[in-house]
Amino acid sequence: MPIAPASWSAAAHELAGKTILVTGAAEGIGRAASLALASAGAEVLLLSRNEARLESLYDEIVAMDGPLPALLPMDLAKATHDDFVTLAGSLGEALPKLDGLLHNASLLGDRKPIAQTRATAWHEVMQVNVNAGFMLTQVLLPMLNEAPTASVVFTSSGVGRTGRAYWGSYAVSKFATEGLMQVLADELEATSSIRVNSLNPGAVNTAMRRSAYPAEPPTTNPDPTDIIREWVYLMSDASAHLNGQALNAQ
Repeated sequence: MPIAPASWSAAAHELAGKTILVTGAAEGIGRAASLALASAGAEVLLLSRNEARLESLYDEIVAMDGPLPALLPMDLAKATHDDFVTLAGSLGEALPKLDGLLHNASLLGDRKPIAQTRATAWHEVMQVNVNAGFMLTQVLLPMLNEAPTASVVFTSSGVGRTGRAYWGSYAVSKFATEGLMQVLADELEATSSIRVNSLNPGAVNTAMRRSAYPAEPPTTNPDPTDIIREWVYLMSDASAHLNGQALNAQ
């Protein structure tokens, strides 16, 4: 069930004054979230490995007359801890605080039995879906702590809550994501104004979904723009009471 109350809708300036970083911002849910957050008044920091799509998204946000976004080209599959430290240092010099962090970037990896899964593909999925999320969150915690109230959202999956055959490294990575969310939320609850939750989009018409289910008619599932209010809600102060929750967008 959606988490935002049926009566809730984002005001025109719901996120005014907030700065929110979105990973995997160039397409799918990340792109829809970036546009919706910017439309609600947030300054959006757009992180993706696809620079051309980032630039196109930048132009679209500028055309909306929203706060000027920032482009953060980075390939999470290749990023090291030092890369994240450098990124955090640059952001810290340019910004006084960070109000939100949306972990959206993910790799699907091999859809095969565990016995046939390539070790190299397994490690790449873990790097993007788990390790990058851990490292990026860790280096940005000081900036998140500077916000009056900050929200960290990890994008999860149904197969990260109930394991299913042939979902291999992707499912395991999402179980790890849920664990990271729970541990971090519990650590921060008593000492910080940062809240941490996970959000399972469900079946959505994205490139990843089409790759995972090639025989499924794409129109079977909603477009990312149809469910994106849940992400806006979690980045707004209206969701300040939520922490450590495994949530669903539909």
